[in-house]
Amino acid sequence: MTTTERAAARAGERARQRSQRAVRAAGDPSQLPHLVVQDVRPSTPHGYPAKAMAGEKVPVVASVFRDGHDVLGARAVLSKAGEEACTCDLAPGPDDTWSGAVSAPEPGFYELVIEAWTDRYATWAKKVAVKLAARQDVGIEIAEARALIEEWSRQLPAGDGALEGPVGQALRSLTDETLDDARRLNPALSAPVAHALGGPELARDVTRSVPALVWVERERAGVGAWYELFPRSFGGLRGAAAQIPRLAGLGFDVVYLPPVHPIGHTFRKGRDNALEAVLGDPGSPWAIGSEEGGHTAIHPALGDFDDFDFLVRTAREHGMEVALDYALQCSPDHPWVKEHPEWFFHRPDGSIAYAENPPKKYQDTYPLNFWPAREADRVALWEACREVMYFWADRGVRIFRVDNPHTKPFAFWEWLIGCLRAEQPDVVLLAEAFTRPKVMARLAETGFSQSYTYFTWRVPQYGPEGIRTYVEELAHGPLADYLRPNFWPNTPDILSGPLRGGPPAAFALRYVLAATLSPLYGVYSGYELYENEPASPDNEEYLHSEKYEIKDRDFSRPGNLSPLFSVVNAIRRRHPAFSRLRNITFHGSDNEAMVAFSKRSDDGKDLVLVVVNLDPYATQGATLDLDMTALGAPPGTSLEVHDELSGEVYVWGSRPYVLLNPLQRVAHICDVRWAR
Repeated sequence: MTTTERAAARAGERARQRSQRAVRAAGDPSQLPHLVVQDVRPSTPHGYPAKAMAGEKVPVVASVFRDGHDVLGARAVLSKAGEEACTCDLAPGPDDTWSGAVSAPEPGFYELVIEAWTDRYATWAKKVAVKLAARQDVGIEIAEARALIEEWSRQLPAGDGALEGPVGQALRSLTDETLDDARRLNPALSAPVAHALGGPELARDVTRSVPALVWVERERAGVGAWYELFPRSFGGLRGAAAQIPRLAGLGFDVVYLPPVHPIGHTFRKGRDNALEAVLGDPGSPWAIGSEEGGHTAIHPALGDFDDFDFLVRTAREHGMEVALDYALQCSPDHPWVKEHPEWFFHRPDGSIAYAENPPKKYQDTYPLNFWPAREADRVALWEACREVMYFWADRGVRIFRVDNPHTKPFAFWEWLIGCLRAEQPDVVLLAEAFTRPKVMARLAETGFSQSYTYFTWRVPQYGPEGIRTYVEELAHGPLADYLRPNFWPNTPDILSGPLRGGPPAAFALRYVLAATLSPLYGVYSGYELYENEPASPDNEEYLHSEKYEIKDRDFSRPGNLSPLFSVVNAIRRRHPAFSRLRNITFHGSDNEAMVAFSKRSDDGKDLVLVVVNLDPYATQGATLDLDMTALGAPPGTSLEVHDELSGEVYVWGSRPYVLLNPLQRVAHICDVRWAR
């Protein structure tokens, strides 16, 4: 035997052995499923629960196929322990992709399973239709139909009476030999019979996907308008409470407070982030802890717990919620530094390491070491961090903005969020993670309810195509299953893009984009006053940042953006279409300075169309290319477009011309109806 022959023999023997191992591993091949169910969404890359809101229609997609040409059926089953399952039929589409939508009625953990089967009735109907059209003998098919109906009827409860309806009529026609083939078969081919016999009940090969978890949260986890303010700039917690009626009147849902805890004295930062503070400098609220207490204490200058409770109560009375910053770091004066030095990082000389983000240094802040050498110390630290959140949750705070979560271990967040879901399931967490895309995505997958995004930098600097690409990634890509974007045009740390030295129109257009593109958005106090001075040409910080000093603002100043806040938030509340992200459709524009998009509500009854001028300095016009099919427009109809910003009404076809002068208005926000 030659070398080549010996090699071929060895390869053949290895193939035979692999085949035998496969058969042994599979067991009885006759029991293996005919169908393949894969690529199920919603899902997450690493098996964490996908996300949904109570009452939200969640798109479900799966690849379903089998060998041969039989007709398949599929449905999604969303179930919660001890409750009746929610189901929806899936419709086939291109490339064996099936789709539909399910809705969970209330918060909690659900299991999503895709069930697929060979639809014996539909397969029979397909074959019959072909034979009838070809005028072939259908005697066997008539017998098959009778057998199917009789099998179906045996599954019914006694006295059900179903055979008195369309299915019974079909059976009687099938047995009537005086009729020609078409008349005998037509009743069995009717829609009511297809509906009755087409489900999985008659299937012999129902195949179920591996269950996927879905975590369903309350609406505020996915819908809301946030307003951030520093209580110390309003005289403390009582002063912040006095702002609640104004903010509620402007239509905001959440008032977010930076840390309200005592601020350290050691290495306290001065104004404009100076390394040395002078007398009267309040320091950064994120340098948490002093001799007056740590994460469960309130800075005396802000008030006491009665004042905090009053703020929470006032917000609730006005239909708002208080969100509190959850920042897991300590000033050098925090009680934990003395009580638990093992919870911090130590340099070779024994000193505790402060936070750094070169070239920036944060000498006033010590990061926590979430993996100390001793397991007991780790457990104690993690539990202490959990108790901080529980402490404020017990005082009525159900929303937390989490500071820099990407600098803490994923394992910690997975553990903490697991505890919350078991014990405080209505708590909402916003991840302040301006970090790398994969890190941001993993934090969202781990369980954060909401996430800051790159909106601050990417929109609108990249024009309509950049906006479209980014928002469609968030709305329709894999991220849509578990990352909820919260769009912020600005934050206390970030003054970017056209806002830097920009005119009022730059603030108006970015605000409209944030509030209409995403169901979740927020603004930082001072936005309505067009605060636009950067610390330097190459620095995104504000000049005279409120992080290091107290601001005195006049919110009644004429010409500010507050009226636009009020109008846009009212529009958002009137139109349920704005409470969803997955429903967005972008439309064409022949001018890169104009972007257009629409949204439809879950029930299809509410349709809105938004057009924004991305140029804050000049009038721009564009001919739009509206996707009338996506808008659901009946053939041959025009759109009756009601601009809810101006009160004007237009009649548009598929290619309307739009002109927007940013000195007068930056956008159309339209309620769309069909023109007669």
